[in-house]
Amino acid sequence: MALWDRIRQSTLTMQDQLVAKKNDLKSGAFRDASMAMCALVAAADGSVDPAERQRVAALITGNDVLSDFPADDLRRRFEDNCARLAADFAFGKVTVLQEVGKARKKPAEARAVIQIGIVIGGADGDFDAAERAVVREACFALGLDPAEFDV
Repeated sequence: MALWDRIRQSTLTMQDQLVAKKNDLKSGAFRDASMAMCALVAAADGSVDPAERQRVAALITGNDVLSDFPADDLRRRFEDNCARLAADFAFGKVTVLQEVGKARKKPAEARAVIQIGIVIGGADGDFDAAERAVVREACFALGLDPAEFDV
């Protein structure tokens, strides 16, 4: 199986798992951590490209798992995290990882945040090394083993 096919299948499987758990994913901590995770993936290479930002914002507002939250609120939270990362990537990354860590108390939410990061990262068919690295860091912030997610 080609790499593209494996990435695509993995993201589809994770999205299906997230949809199955949707009713358990309604807390503010999950919302905040998910938007922070999306911003980390969008800025994984150290900068926030406007096209990447738009693509991720569209994926967020169209994601069925996040549909219980107001789209404007999700977009604002995502943009705030992107702004932190754009202003000073190293310092912003610490702050944004703290937001990700908000989901640590609930293992199901923590795993869902990581899955959202992987889905967002793989949506373009290229879950690259920088995206894997930020997802791995998010695993540590959430007290999860990155090997569980193959990152």
